[in-house]
Amino acid sequence: MPQIDTCILGGRMYPGYEQYWSAILASEDNAAGPGEADYARFAARTPHIVLSRTLERAAWSNTRIVRDIEDIRILKQLPGKDMHAVGGASLVASLMNRGLVDELRLVIRPVILGAGKALFSGVQERHALTLLGNRPAGANLVCLSYAVGAS
Repeated sequence: MPQIDTCILGGRMYPGYEQYWSAILASEDNAAGPGEADYARFAARTPHIVLSRTLERAAWSNTRIVRDIEDIRILKQLPGKDMHAVGGASLVASLMNRGLVDELRLVIRPVILGAGKALFSGVQERHALTLLGNRPAGANLVCLSYAVGAS
């Protein structure tokens, strides 16, 4: 997280995200572990950009709503640290389709569901992924980092 200075969310994810992390921050007793309390503090102090055509307002004072994905491209060119897209398959697909993703970080928790939403179903073109690193992250979790490039 030290290399991140902006988080990007979609309009459908933001309300629940803000509610959840605000509740953890208000009472760290609600946290599932120290990592959640740390993230709640990070989220509270980090500027957020919400990409939405319908959301009218954001509860956090450090949150800005943008209507056009091209605004993300402009923000990406400004000086600063990395921007982190906080989940959401549709948001990530939209950013990838516009060439706005430099690195993918996937946390894999193996579970066989038999159904569900495909993570990259909205991505329109093939992208070459170059493995940057992998590491275990607790019981049954692995974190994978990939550089993203078109192929």
